[in-house]
Amino acid sequence: MKKFSVLIVVIVLIFAMSTCQRGSSSGSGSDTSRRVELVMWILGEAPPKQAEIEENLNKVLIEKLNCTLKINWLSWGDFGAGMYPLLFSSGEQFDMAYTATWLNWSDLARRGAFKQLDELWPQYAPKNYARQSKTALFQATVDGHLYAIPTMLATYSAYGLIYRTDLNLPNWDGKMETIADLERYYSIVKANNPAIEPLDVAFEGSQMDDLWMYNQKLYAIKGATNDFLFIDPFQSNPKLFTYYEYEKTPEFLTMMDRWNRAGYFSKSALSDSDSSKLENGVAASTIHNIDTYESTYRNRPEYKVRWLNLVADVSNMSFTQDALAIAGTSRNPERALMLWDLITSDAEVFRAFFYGIEGKSYRIIRQDGVEYIEPLNVPQDYNFSNCWAARTPGLFLPSTGAPPDLAEHKASYDAHIKDGIGAQKYRSFVIDTSSIETEYGACENVHRQYWWPLELGYVDIRTGLREYEDRMKAAGVEKVRQVIQDQLDAYLRTISN
Repeated sequence: MKKFSVLIVVIVLIFAMSTCQRGSSSGSGSDTSRRVELVMWILGEAPPKQAEIEENLNKVLIEKLNCTLKINWLSWGDFGAGMYPLLFSSGEQFDMAYTATWLNWSDLARRGAFKQLDELWPQYAPKNYARQSKTALFQATVDGHLYAIPTMLATYSAYGLIYRTDLNLPNWDGKMETIADLERYYSIVKANNPAIEPLDVAFEGSQMDDLWMYNQKLYAIKGATNDFLFIDPFQSNPKLFTYYEYEKTPEFLTMMDRWNRAGYFSKSALSDSDSSKLENGVAASTIHNIDTYESTYRNRPEYKVRWLNLVADVSNMSFTQDALAIAGTSRNPERALMLWDLITSDAEVFRAFFYGIEGKSYRIIRQDGVEYIEPLNVPQDYNFSNCWAARTPGLFLPSTGAPPDLAEHKASYDAHIKDGIGAQKYRSFVIDTSSIETEYGACENVHRQYWWPLELGYVDIRTGLREYEDRMKAAGVEKVRQVIQDQLDAYLRTISN
């Protein structure tokens, strides 16, 4: 009986030690003996078989972290309707969310939407924290505190047209280097493919306004599309200006009016919620980044898409261009960070989270590439994750079937980018609108209400531009400009010291 009692004690001790070890698996010492369900929000449309992907993922997470993950999707239509900030102001309880510079994460952080991570991040996601660069940590800081976990993957500001070459295009020489070349392409598409819209425009303006400015080597001070304040980043002390002050704005508006009259985009674009017209076969081209070029080339090989970058001064995007935030309402921030540490350091967890189900939605090729193997249909039953912040060097693999010119494009951007020169100098600058929240919001509303119809040629250029100027001034653009100019000047003094 004594021997049996000793044996029982030994078994109990072994079990306790194993539980303790499991609780310390990420190096944090957190107790993981209680199983929890974590909830994450990301943007986009959920694949039809997302439930299978999560079931596969959760088998791994239960084993490694004694948790499960429920992923909620905010559709692009709801995002366009301004629903993203409401996720954080509604009081809904969830744990983590994809965020980004272009989602105004720093403003959300100032409003208390996210957990402060100064102590939590290094303790509960130590592997991720240790790999972050000083630049990334600087960019993730708001008012002296860390609030976002940036991607570790360097990305590019290259932005432009993804366009089809499989259409009926008689007498087209294939040249595509400038906006003028693009206009010629549109005229041929329109004349010979009447059922196809040359340019995909839906609910958020044309995006050609951003491209026009970037093509002139100008920089949007917010570091994202749909901005209304710009600088010349090659000036030593650049001053902010807006569209109605820029000398080439009438030239741009005249071009867009010409495109509208020629029928290169829908007459009802601003009420159109379809943001996938290229993929759906409705449009000949769409405006997006080089990653979307790669995925479209893979998903729609029959379109034989090509890529036209119109950003003349390509830079590396801020590392917070793709980021993860721990929600202020999270009841399990420690476990959420431990999960993120696993996703960004453990190959098995990363692949189950980002790629899906091996052998069904993807396969690994020679351990140095990933192949999307689902039969190509729209919508795909499976798809790679829209949580782009998870892309981690060493885990995120090149896709097979990528465009043959992809590496050449990226090499040209690397050759162009120089630290401290042009747009690259301003990628760590983040505007603070807390003192001008009302005015800034009013300017954004005016921009949507008056600039978008103007840039699409829906209203008269002269009267429309004058009304846009009057409305922006009434909304407080001069105050907005002065506050952000002061911040920009202070930033330049900081980086020069």
